[in-house]
Amino acid sequence: MNNINEKKIVLCLPARNVSKTLHLTLDEIPEEFKKHIILVDNASHDGTPQLAREAGLKVIEHEVDRGYGGSQKTLYTTALADGADIVVMLHPDHQYDAKVIPTLVKPIILGEADAVFGSRMLGGHPLEGGMPVWKYNANIFLTAAANLVFQRYLTEIHSGFRAYSRKYLETVQFEKNSNNFVFDTEIIAQGMSCKLFFREVPIVTRYFPEASSINFRHSVVYGFGILGVLVRYMLHKMKIRHIAHFEAK
Repeated sequence: MNNINEKKIVLCLPARNVSKTLHLTLDEIPEEFKKHIILVDNASHDGTPQLAREAGLKVIEHEVDRGYGGSQKTLYTTALADGADIVVMLHPDHQYDAKVIPTLVKPIILGEADAVFGSRMLGGHPLEGGMPVWKYNANIFLTAAANLVFQRYLTEIHSGFRAYSRKYLETVQFEKNSNNFVFDTEIIAQGMSCKLFFREVPIVTRYFPEASSINFRHSVVYGFGILGVLVRYMLHKMKIRHIAHFEAK
C-alpha cells in the first residue's frame, strides 16, 4: 500500500472481559499492523490485561468502569501522545474482521478522507450474519435521521470499526464527549460540524455469544441518546443554541 511505512498506524482496542476472543482478534490482524497496538482494559475480571501483556500489547487499565466512550478517550489521547498518524479502533471481541484494516486506512493514507468507517450495510447480508431484525431496522432509521440532520450521506453511523487521521482527532473535542456508547455518534457530529471528510468501506460482522452487543433495553436508551445528539447538533448549526464541543479545538 502506498506510503504505509511512512505512517504510524496505531490500533486501539477498547476491552472488557475479552479473554476468550482477544487472541482470535489478534491473529487476524495483518502482520504489518501489529507493531503498535494499545489496549485499554475497562475493569475486566477475566484476566484480559494479563493476556494482552503476554501478547506484547501496550496495556492501560481502568480500575473502575469508565464506559465505552471513556475507554476511547484514553485510547486516542495515548495514541496521539505516542505519535500516531492514523488511529484504528478495533473491538477485541472478534466481531469485526481485522483483515479489513488495510482497506480501512487506505483512504486516509492517500489523503482522500479524515475518517473511514466500516459499514455493515455496504458489506451486505447483515441479517444473514446474525444481526437481530430490531437492531437492523433501528440502524437504518437512526442513520437516515443522521443523514437528514448532517446533510451528508453515510450508510451506517453505528459501526465500531473505524479509522481516524491525526488531523481528525486533533480537530474535534472528543475529550468532552459522553463516556457511554453515544460517544461514537458525538465524534461523527463533531467531524461533520468541523467539515472533515468521511469515507466508508464494506465490512461483515459476526454475532455470537462472546461478541459484545448491548441488549434491547440499553439499545433503546442508546437510540434516544443518538436522537439527543442530533437535536443538539441541529440547534448548534442553526445558531439557536451554542454548543462548544461541536466546534474545533
